Amino acid sequence: GEILSTINRLGLDDMTFVMFTTDNGPWLSYGEHGGSAGPLREGKATVWEGGVRVPCLMRWPGRIPAGKVCDEPLMTIDILPTIARLIGAKLPKHPIDGKDAWPLISGAPDAKSPHEAYYLYWGNDLQAVSSGKWKMHFPHTYPSLEGKPGGKGGKPVPYVQKKTELALFDLESDVGETHDVAAEHPNVVERLTKMGKASDEDLKANTRSPGKISA
Repeated sequence: GEILSTINRLGLDDMTFVMFTTDNGPWLSYGEHGGSAGPLREGKATVWEGGVRVPCLMRWPGRIPAGKVCDEPLMTIDILPTIARLIGAKLPKHPIDGKDAWPLISGAPDAKSPHEAYYLYWGNDLQAVSSGKWKMHFPHTYPSLEGKPGGKGGKPVPYVQKKTELALFDLESDVGETHDVAAEHPNVVERLTKMGKASDEDLKANTRSPGKISA
């Protein structure tokens, strides 16, 4: 509120792009101090929707339609190239993960996500691929409270390690990722598996070592 009131007081409303979002989902182990993922599965430190889907509000009078809700996926990796486009800045010459998403943010007719898919990692391990309404998990382990309450007074409770096998979810009808439909959609599984492996191989083949990064 203080930030928005200051922008308004200085007469900068019409030239200021304000975005509010978070990095990852809630620390469920902290319970009352950690936040809630609502109907989403799991939380921070996982690639389930509770770990990667977060609130996002954007405001720019005259540039972003007021009151509009966008159902297309967007990631914070897309913010850099989007802002670069808005201010006329050049992007790095080497490939980056993000893409310009201004048509989506500005409410352009029929605008879609600039990506065919988003690739969700934990460390160096590709754990899930999200494309349109589909989200596929590769087999991996993840921390969970197994539905038990988190800690109190700012003190966390321990997680247990669980494992998922390959699983496919329709996020339009099952945002909580509760019903694995991999067996019902083998073509989707095959497509996302190929996309995930190709992207992962490309990423790891082009890793820049710290000694080769120029200032």
